[in-house]
Amino acid sequence: MTDTVLVLGAKGRLGRAAVIAFAKQGWKVRAFARTWEGDVLGGHADGQRGEHAIEYVTGDALMPGVVSQMAKGCDVIVNGLNPPYAQWQTVLPALTKMVIAAGQRSGATIVLPGNVYGYGESMPPLLTADTPYRPSTQMGRLRVEMEQSYGAAAAANGVRTIIVQAGDFIEREKTGNWFDS
Repeated sequence: MTDTVLVLGAKGRLGRAAVIAFAKQGWKVRAFARTWEGDVLGGHADGQRGEHAIEYVTGDALMPGVVSQMAKGCDVIVNGLNPPYAQWQTVLPALTKMVIAAGQRSGATIVLPGNVYGYGESMPPLLTADTPYRPSTQMGRLRVEMEQSYGAAAAANGVRTIIVQAGDFIEREKTGNWFDS
């Protein structure tokens, strides 16, 4: 094990938190984003956490082979990619395929943020591991399809995936989201 993690979408809420948490634990971190212009990691731009440096890499996750190339030598891939909602129908399945391929080629465990969209409007007040998906929106159906793709990849090819299920991912930094208010 190399203790190396690739964090896709490293400038987003989940991505930033993952970069900082893994680095503080001494992991080698590849922080992947489209660009590194502006505030890097919510003020954590020094590139050093724990014993290892953060490697800032840029690229287009939709370009064939880019994610797989970045995942070489990694033990974990954190998928913090989140395309704009209006693009989910076309972009989400393509990103899912790219990340699954990277996990399969590298042997890395994929960590994926889940959400509650798949449970639909009639979800019960308490969700458990046995609560069935009943998506009532297109976004919910796409999320369920995405998670099923990871499940199928695990069954067919041994691609290990951990889905962290939560309603929202909250951070301490002010980033212009509705939690800031």
